Amino acid sequence: MALELNEITKVVGGQTHIKPTSLTLHSGHFNVLLGETGAGKTSLIKMMAGLDPIASGQVVMDGEDITALSTQKRNISLVHQFFVNYPHMTVFDNIASPLRVAGMAKSEIQGRVEEAADIMQLRPMLNRRPHELSGGQQQRTALARAIAKESKAVFLDEPLANLDYKLREELREQLPELFAGRGAVVVYATSEPEEALLLGGETALMQDGRVTQFGPTAGIYRDPANLSAAQVFSDPPINQARIVKEGTTAKMGSIHWHLSGAAADMADGDYIVAIRPNHILPYKTDTAFVPITGRVGVTELSGSESSAHFHFADESWVSLAHGVHPYTVGEEHKFFMDPSACLYFTPDGTRIKEERA
Repeated sequence: MALELNEITKVVGGQTHIKPTSLTLHSGHFNVLLGETGAGKTSLIKMMAGLDPIASGQVVMDGEDITALSTQKRNISLVHQFFVNYPHMTVFDNIASPLRVAGMAKSEIQGRVEEAADIMQLRPMLNRRPHELSGGQQQRTALARAIAKESKAVFLDEPLANLDYKLREELREQLPELFAGRGAVVVYATSEPEEALLLGGETALMQDGRVTQFGPTAGIYRDPANLSAAQVFSDPPINQARIVKEGTTAKMGSIHWHLSGAAADMADGDYIVAIRPNHILPYKTDTAFVPITGRVGVTELSGSESSAHFHFADESWVSLAHGVHPYTVGEEHKFFMDPSACLYFTPDGTRIKEERA
């Protein structure tokens, strides 16, 4: 089962909101759309679902051109970040609603609803109405409706965004299992890189209405094709700065380090270095040993991690390290960069990559 997008575009008021986009999304794993708010994730989902018109291009599902089909005829399910349930219906009826519209027999509806309710732990709530449920239970109802419908494609548009932290973590772990083996193409939109990594599968990075890279999620994280992809797939934001390459040395103001591999083979000149915050540490290690002294501007403690935003020369960077570290805002602090984790780009954002056999 596959959902194919062939050069689809979206134009609003003469402006192109979605640039020509081609993707082939398969069943058997999550297909993640990752990008900041406004990158075009929701627009792309609405086009695949038939809710927004396509200016040009083609949508093909399971070998059939569905570009001109209405949403109702596409056999899809859509779950938003907001709890879209019918307030006058019970949980049972909410889950059963698309099955009744399809004219399914009562006995089959009963079985499918109960199976979905059991999966989503909703069996005790089947006779309640949405206003009697918590936010998490309402979103579980919407997910159960998608499971019961057994659609060819399921679109999840930031479905966990409005849930509390604990429930979000629980559902994030459960979702891949919930849709495993159901044969549907599952498309999940998120603005959180960490969420994309946890869901696995394949990811399409989106920026300004364009897919900048698509492939196995972990592979894209480790090997971004360009600076734009590296920026999208980093939270906190990836650190970057201009450098000058001379011989086998990279110079970033008064800071310098030795280059090897493809970076050492670059022609001398100006480049961009980028490095994720978790490779900038407040202590020296065998790999993180290039010293950078900066003035701490903001510090954050999140669970077992500490982050520090610091300034040096004309740059503003972020360090992210395990444990609790004693930073003082406004004071100079020494950090250490791991040069082996640096990514190098030409001034136009093209990645300098190692040649692969």
